[in-house]
Amino acid sequence: MIIWLASYPKSGNTWLRSLLASYYYSKNGEFDFKLLDRIKQFPKVEDFINDVDDYSTLESTSKNWISKQIEINKDRKIKFFKTHNAICNINGNAFTDAKNSLGGIYIVRDPRNIITSITNHYQIDINKALEFMNNERRYLYQKVGTRYLAFSPLFSWSQHLESWKKCKLFPVLVIRYEDLHSATFQTLQKVINFINDISKSNVSFDKEKAKKSIISCDFDKLKNLEKKEGFNEAMIKKDKSGTISFFNLGKDNDYRKLLNSNILEKINNLYKDKLIELNYEK
Repeated sequence: MIIWLASYPKSGNTWLRSLLASYYYSKNGEFDFKLLDRIKQFPKVEDFINDVDDYSTLESTSKNWISKQIEINKDRKIKFFKTHNAICNINGNAFTDAKNSLGGIYIVRDPRNIITSITNHYQIDINKALEFMNNERRYLYQKVGTRYLAFSPLFSWSQHLESWKKCKLFPVLVIRYEDLHSATFQTLQKVINFINDISKSNVSFDKEKAKKSIISCDFDKLKNLEKKEGFNEAMIKKDKSGTISFFNLGKDNDYRKLLNSNILEKINNLYKDKLIELNYEK
């Protein structure tokens, strides 16, 4: 059964994956990028590349979401998967169902800080980034040769959030990136306790291993590890001269310093209700 680690892009999913990979898949809480191979992404190119279907549209991908998850769950083991998919239904094809999913952990981030990360990651200006986040038909895909594989519908930032918050198929724990940052131990403990609950595990929370995982997944350490070894999820620069730093600003990503007043006003107006609901504003 799948436990989803879900988020809108640039919301802290990779950090959460790193913490969980370090906690569950290392002997002593020490992290390295190879551990992330234990928590794969869905949908991913490898799931579709050997199929006869050319998967040239979102619809052709969506009809195989469930069948691919059935294959994943053949061994009946609990496993984590990262996803940026919204919980949705495309032409009658559901992204997932209760038979294949045990639960989900959704990490949400202040959209005013997401937008600055999106400008860097996708190499677009701030206005294009705002259009990206507000596009109700937005989806991601990966191009391999002439084929477009692993379509992943995002919709708008607000729609994405609501799709996971209102999911009735299985339990979903919503955590804030900001809480993971300011109260890392407590938030990680909350996540692991949730995982233990839905998986009916009798294994107690390992405080010492959690502390070691947090230390080894410190942002500066991840950033230095990327500089030293590279990171296969980093985007290639448009001029093909290298890759964009995946672990970019970290705690220095502060919209108050990075956004001009015009863009900030637009975002505040667009997401006013959500900012209040998530306690980003009063």
